[in-house]
Amino acid sequence: MKRPCVCFLLLAIAAAGLQAETLAWMRLGDPEGQRYADTPYHWLGDAGLFLTIDVPPAAGVALDLLWGAKNDQRGAELVANGRRHMLQAGGFDGFQWQRVPLPADGPDTGYEIQLNAAAPKAAFFAAVRLVTLNTPMQETLPEEPAHRIRVQEPPPHELDVWAKELRRTDLDPWQRAGIHARQANEALRRCRRYVDGWLAHADPKTGLIPENLGKGKTIWNGRNAAADNYPFMVLTCAFTDPALFHGAMREMLRTETRLTSRLGALPDHYNFEKQGYHFEQADVRRLIFDGSEYVKDGLMPITEWLGHSPWSERLVAIVDSILHYAPHPTPAGNIPADDVEVNGEMMQVLSRLCFMTDNTTYLDMACRIADYYLLGDRHPTRDAAQLKLRDHGCELISGLTEVYAACQALRRDRAAAYREPIHAMLDRILEVGTNEHGLMFDAVDPRTGTVTRNVIGDNWGYDYNGFYTVYLLDGEQKYREATRRALACLEPHYWKFPWQGWGSDGIADSVEGAINLLNREPDVPGVPAWIDANINRMLLLQKPDGIIEGWHGDGNYARTAILWVLWKQQGVTIQPWRTDVTLGAVREGRDLHLLLAAEQPWEGRLVFDQPRHRTVMRMPLDYPRINQFPEWFTVSEGHPFLVRQETTTQSRDGRDLLEGLPVALTAGQTARFTVSGQE
Repeated sequence: MKRPCVCFLLLAIAAAGLQAETLAWMRLGDPEGQRYADTPYHWLGDAGLFLTIDVPPAAGVALDLLWGAKNDQRGAELVANGRRHMLQAGGFDGFQWQRVPLPADGPDTGYEIQLNAAAPKAAFFAAVRLVTLNTPMQETLPEEPAHRIRVQEPPPHELDVWAKELRRTDLDPWQRAGIHARQANEALRRCRRYVDGWLAHADPKTGLIPENLGKGKTIWNGRNAAADNYPFMVLTCAFTDPALFHGAMREMLRTETRLTSRLGALPDHYNFEKQGYHFEQADVRRLIFDGSEYVKDGLMPITEWLGHSPWSERLVAIVDSILHYAPHPTPAGNIPADDVEVNGEMMQVLSRLCFMTDNTTYLDMACRIADYYLLGDRHPTRDAAQLKLRDHGCELISGLTEVYAACQALRRDRAAAYREPIHAMLDRILEVGTNEHGLMFDAVDPRTGTVTRNVIGDNWGYDYNGFYTVYLLDGEQKYREATRRALACLEPHYWKFPWQGWGSDGIADSVEGAINLLNREPDVPGVPAWIDANINRMLLLQKPDGIIEGWHGDGNYARTAILWVLWKQQGVTIQPWRTDVTLGAVREGRDLHLLLAAEQPWEGRLVFDQPRHRTVMRMPLDYPRINQFPEWFTVSEGHPFLVRQETTTQSRDGRDLLEGLPVALTAGQTARFTVSGQE
């Protein structure tokens, strides 16, 4: 959920012995269309560019881009004959030539150049030219170059082909399941490469991954490496590689617990160069921030999927230390912080832990924090000068509504006291915090109604989790209608929207919100197609070595990809997973159609999901939660199910499906199953 600060430099390398020459060029943009500094341009935010140049690849050749900027930084992804470069330039007003050396190999027919939008803002260009590296960086173009540059339609990736196929209305369930199988397999392959990519950068002495591959490459910390990246390496391995899951992933947990726990279980920054703590002194506020990030963003998603494990034990230990060292005084006693992000995160975790552990101490603290905001003079919309509706602020909204949900089940008198201030908060957000489509601004002054950050945030779905939770609790249809309105706007108005720039993290957070809410409202038109189109954008940002962008937010790539896979497989997983084995699912009422195929002989199990909110978390209500993995087709022990394969029908208890339906496939075989009788 956090954003990187990474700068990619465009290279300019002198090539000796080559004649300075412009080999090919073209101007970009419609002369009658958009202009800047009285110059037509093409903006990658509208569409990417696919260029072909009929110049055979050779050493000492570069691509020049007449790069536009408005005293800001602009980004682009350039793929030249299959080689990927991330570009960033700017800090000037107008247009300047920027040069990128090109590979010397490729097809004899010439160069294929693809340009796509990238963070921090989509780049725009007025012209492009192919030159020798020693050509001066002048802004003039020759009258008649020897070769021409042509703009072509880019070849579609298989992911986009599959997504387009799914928009057809004449597909039968098995055809749809087959496409889902290919989509899920592609995403899992990429998640597995992401794990290898990051393990290649692990500290050789400790085995811990760095916070980032640029700034922070010698640091492991709770707030970033542990919270946002490592947990989704763990979950990827749980799906795809049991040996790595039980080996390196478990060892990394043992190591970080031993090396980074500083006050009780609270983690602090660990420095690989020092092989010790990065900071000389322990700062309880820093440690509590790191701990709250780790438990909410990382350990809780692992726990909601795996149940009791060493990771859930680490979660409880950190939470107990946060409660023990909570430094901020209130009339009712100390709370973890005077910070909406930390307190919002803790309310979410504590509200779930009180059910999972059957320990009301956690709800005591959750209510103490909720009292601080709802029953005093710190109400989020009545008293605050700013309400952040995006990351680093939206946690408060979900946290307060989660405490409200817990109190509805366990402390009805406290829930009654919270009802009016909760509803007042949500009503005011709808009044001043949303745009004409129901999506959220980054930040507003709720007292005056002024939008203080007029950007549409990628965490809109996290906010609507809270609205939908209160709808489930109180039956307030306006909160459900607001959620559905936001979902309905996605396809017509935000098809490929630049969430917080063009990086993977903004796409991941927005898609996560949409998948979570689609699980509750599956009939809103256009949402499945929008999710597919945007997950494809995100998946295709991965580099060949498995790294996505080289910062801790890469973990959110894997998190959202796994969310998408579970939707495409309706919660059923393959054990053991293999790259040539594919599984897709389609739900029709109480029937689940499963299509399983293998290129080589395979023997294993199809493991079904359970109602984890009840069996793992012991919660009475499956309300939408940040970083949860939604439940699709679930089974429970003691419930009968019919399993049909071709002409054979068997009756199976839910316990059998939870342990896994045994399957053996020959090379090239495809098996079809229909499971009926979901509770």
